[in-house]
Amino acid sequence: FVFLLPFLFTKKNKAIVKTLNSKDWINLTLLGILFYSFTQGTQFIGLSLLPAVTVSLWLNFTPLIVAVLAIFLIREISTMLQIFGVVLFITGILTYFYPVNLSNNQSMGLIVMTVGVFANAASAVLGRSVNRKSHLTPLVITVISMGIGSTILLSVGITLQGFPAINVENIFYLFWLAIINTALAMTIWNFTLRTLTAMESSIINGTMLIQIAVLAWIFLGEDISFKEFIGMLIASSGAVLVQLKFKK
Repeated sequence: FVFLLPFLFTKKNKAIVKTLNSKDWINLTLLGILFYSFTQGTQFIGLSLLPAVTVSLWLNFTPLIVAVLAIFLIREISTMLQIFGVVLFITGILTYFYPVNLSNNQSMGLIVMTVGVFANAASAVLGRSVNRKSHLTPLVITVISMGIGSTILLSVGITLQGFPAINVENIFYLFWLAIINTALAMTIWNFTLRTLTAMESSIINGTMLIQIAVLAWIFLGEDISFKEFIGMLIASSGAVLVQLKFKK
């Protein structure tokens, strides 16, 4: 947010901010709370209560919820081919993670992640609704929503856990995450939502699991089992089907 804030004061963006009405501010505030405060916050809590595998599995159910919410909230109806693609994608993800062992003491973590998944799905639909409005630029949407949501998340974190000790190595990682993984990535994300539907963008986001596995194999030498490869292949096929659009 701090790195993006100066860009909000360009002549063009200042003019756009001045045109925002009360509905725009409500939507951007809600987007910030849902996407940055709730979605990111529940992921951090979920990772402290559950294995990373379980958290990743839960998050990949987001496209299914997005597809349903988009129908009722923003009137984006998926084609039968896209619905089949979502089912295929979920099947591939389940194949990749199978078997997943859930113990009784993980119930609180699963509740937290379920809240997070619904918040993530709702933010995807709201993000699509906000971004497809031509008078708002991706940068303005990102800066305002991120500023609101991240401030809430930071305030809650410091209140509950105090200010963490930061060394030189941590500063490097924080700068990388802040500039590349957050400021740049979220601006690009909002830019794509101007043309992609909520479900299409959600599916693309879900393929991050596949990208991480491939990069870990290339750079870290981590093996990909046959079952994981088949799961990735099925999920990738589903993701491609969701993006296909045929003219009538």
